[in-house]
Amino acid sequence: MKKKGTENWIHKKQERRKRLVPSELYNGIVSFDRSSLSSGITLIESTNPDDRHKANELLQLCLPKSGNSIRIGITGVPGVGKSTFIEAFGKLLVAEGKKVAVLAIDPSSSVSGGSILGDKTRMNELSTMQEVFIRPSPAGDTLGGVARKTRESILLCEAAGYDVILIETVGVGQSETVVKSMVDFFLLLMLSGAGDELQGIKKGIMEMADALVITKTDGDNVRKSNLAATEYRNAMHLFPPNANGWVPQVFTCSAYENTNIDKVFKVINEFESKVKSNGFFESNRRQQDIKWLRETLKELILNDFFGNSMLLQSLKEIESKVVNGSLTSFQAAEKMYKIYKDGTGIHH
Repeated sequence: MKKKGTENWIHKKQERRKRLVPSELYNGIVSFDRSSLSSGITLIESTNPDDRHKANELLQLCLPKSGNSIRIGITGVPGVGKSTFIEAFGKLLVAEGKKVAVLAIDPSSSVSGGSILGDKTRMNELSTMQEVFIRPSPAGDTLGGVARKTRESILLCEAAGYDVILIETVGVGQSETVVKSMVDFFLLLMLSGAGDELQGIKKGIMEMADALVITKTDGDNVRKSNLAATEYRNAMHLFPPNANGWVPQVFTCSAYENTNIDKVFKVINEFESKVKSNGFFESNRRQQDIKWLRETLKELILNDFFGNSMLLQSLKEIESKVVNGSLTSFQAAEKMYKIYKDGTGIHH
């Protein structure tokens, strides 16, 4: 009985994969069919080689209709209220006549392999709106992998007609740098009253921010939030000027009381107007394209290496020599690279 159930599940999965025809998905996506968009992103996220070919075909179809959104990265320390903020901000955007897509870069646990996919449940009202599309994506093995898939998902969302793409980073650390490399505007959310305000986050992440917003500025937090905003404002004045000519903004907001959420929208509009007029908007996107060309190339080379059984066997033999001390790690890496470069023993 169990075997039959498993066979039915495999059959359904195979049938579903056959239905993922790039041209049909494209027609659905540009017709603002959210089901087609979801299926398209599922295709992009697939690790199946056949699906990768289909995904590339779909992306090529969508490319001419992409690029017409403002891409906003949103990050912050755990507990800052990213989902609550996005819910309030997303509702404001919809009220302004915008179509909004929310994509979450969600690094999976390196221990359990699990991931936090609860964003939809934390955005109750936003997730039910017809103008809104929310898609959390588990990272799997590598942050780079999920980042590439998220960037490709942006192109599909733009082809579907979404005006504003919000990229939420769930993890902390490396994910912020990756998000910065795929967005136009980088928004950093911070809390007040967590001890020394400038100790809680890396200077490098603050330097990336186009705006820094102190959240939860309500009730007893108002005074602390205003003090924190002043502290951050003074700190950010010490950073070197941004290449885009924009002076990063620092202010407070409350998603709970819906105060200053409209200011975030106003600041982003001012930013967009400035960087489009001085030419930075377009040049930044082109530089991002080059970066992602190189990142994708690195990923393909790594996949080619680790997908080759002969190379992996050679790697195991060389690793044993590192363990017994007959080779240093650096010597071993050079030897392994030579095997890879020369194509010795490679049989695809």
